Amino acid sequence: MKLKSGILFASLCFFCSFFIACQKNEELIPTTNTTDNQSSSEIPTTGVNNATVSTETIALGKALFWDPILSGKRDVSCATCHHPANGYADNLDLSIGVNAVGLGRNRHFLSPNTFAFVKRNAQTILNTAFNGMDANGNVNPATAPMFWDSRVRSLETQSIEPIKTLEEMRGNAYSEAVAIDSVVARLKRIPQYQQLFQSAFGNAQSITAANMGIAIASFERTLVANNSRVDRYNAGERSALTAQEINGMNAFQTVGCASCHSGNMFSDFQLHVLSVPDNTKNAQSDAGANNTYAFRTPSLRNLRVTAPYMHSGVFQTLNDVVGFYNRIAGGNSQNRNVTGRQIDPRIRNLRIGNNQAAIVAFINALSDDNFDKTVPTSVPSRLSVGGNIR
Repeated sequence: MKLKSGILFASLCFFCSFFIACQKNEELIPTTNTTDNQSSSEIPTTGVNNATVSTETIALGKALFWDPILSGKRDVSCATCHHPANGYADNLDLSIGVNAVGLGRNRHFLSPNTFAFVKRNAQTILNTAFNGMDANGNVNPATAPMFWDSRVRSLETQSIEPIKTLEEMRGNAYSEAVAIDSVVARLKRIPQYQQLFQSAFGNAQSITAANMGIAIASFERTLVANNSRVDRYNAGERSALTAQEINGMNAFQTVGCASCHSGNMFSDFQLHVLSVPDNTKNAQSDAGANNTYAFRTPSLRNLRVTAPYMHSGVFQTLNDVVGFYNRIAGGNSQNRNVTGRQIDPRIRNLRIGNNQAAIVAFINALSDDNFDKTVPTSVPSRLSVGGNIR
């Protein structure tokens, strides 16, 4: 499937070896390292069962994304925590899933409540099509890292996980062991889903967990936003950035930010120990990947609309985030469970100094508001679109 023709991929040779040089006005599309010679102008797919990503598959995925039928009590959808009004995130430090009402910062638990907050901050779904992009612009969707701790690979796998999780979508309607089968059984009883799966996958027996994951992932890969002012500047529109933003762009490289926030997505997609403070709403400290306190580098695109920040959501502004990096330079840990020596040496060597305001301005200029914000008027289950968000 082709990306919309208006999406630009800026030449990032300005950032020397940390960034990928591309032709002016080239579309931002990753190439894949699969063996089927997939066109570089296509959104990457995992090739699960050699499925072709079609408009029908994407339409099915969008319906599933917005339909609370996927949750235990039929009150939470994927869009509950990944809504276009919030940049496909939720603007909360820690997400609120089941037994709750409202959208974004207005969401709150119902009373009485025994459910916990979701353990980590909800990352935006924008540009997750490019998760795992390497220094040459290649993406293997089947191995693309997902979640803050990279515990699963591929959007297909990731899209199913919240359905099984107690505090996210499952609730106490059924056990984790039967959650997916229970949702699939529900979908099989809905005539419109029978038609949508038939159109997308070609047969009446196609309502399966695997195909559900393929469809949701196919829709999520259409959510692309990378024609920021920085991209336009590097494509030749020299008036796109202010002097402060240009200074921040230069400082971003020279002080060491680009050591981890590299490439076209401004992420190496690797795990790093930073010593981000824990969120006090969690009963226990979040030890990250393999209990090492390492978390995956997030993309810096579209952060202007997806606060709060970091895996624990403890920083409300980008100024707070860059200030945190200033504080931990030299190994000054901000988490009592992480020693200074455990902090990634690239982070310890940052020297942001008086460049903080300029770097924040540059990061803000990496946002692109021109992404799909359409909300369906109905979903096949006839439940409330997006779940209990009003």
